[in-house]
Amino acid sequence: MQMITVSHGETMLTTPDAALALQVLTGLSASAKPAAAPSGIPAIGEYWPGEGGVNGGLFQGGDRPYYLIVPTGEDVEADLEWGGYGQELDGAKSPWDGQANTAYLASSNREHDHPAAQFCANFERDGHKDFYLMARREATHLEITVPHLFSKPWHWTSTQCSAYGAYDMDFEDGWLDDGGKGNERVVRPVRRKLI
Repeated sequence: MQMITVSHGETMLTTPDAALALQVLTGLSASAKPAAAPSGIPAIGEYWPGEGGVNGGLFQGGDRPYYLIVPTGEDVEADLEWGGYGQELDGAKSPWDGQANTAYLASSNREHDHPAAQFCANFERDGHKDFYLMARREATHLEITVPHLFSKPWHWTSTQCSAYGAYDMDFEDGWLDDGGKGNERVVRPVRRKLI
């Protein structure tokens, strides 16, 4: 992996994602078109050919950083309940691992109880079948990098906060909140591209 160091005044940032570094250091607005990374990785907000969607930026979650891929089109969103109202689910509490949360929620004995996770787990694009419901920290990252890709403000995350609520993200104003699992919110799948 080739690291790139970008400096702005006295601030320096080293990352494998030049577009992200430039955006962070210069406060690049979401409406401006950043330059493509020299490594052939599309700029944040641009379609990544063959990967199922748009580059949502490099996310530093877990043991290994990965790019979040956000699909676009008319079939990528649904208004659904989170599901499982009244159930405390230990396997859906990760603040950053939406893939693990979704796998737990969409497992065969829970699939009818968790429509939001099931919608994302069943999504397919460009031959990829590894989409999932983003976790709360992944949603916060996407609210910073590509908020314009989300048509409505409130989107479910896969992160449960209690037996009666789960976190949802307001892509209009940047609020992270806990909503009742029986409420309908927008559901949007994402996937990972490991570096």
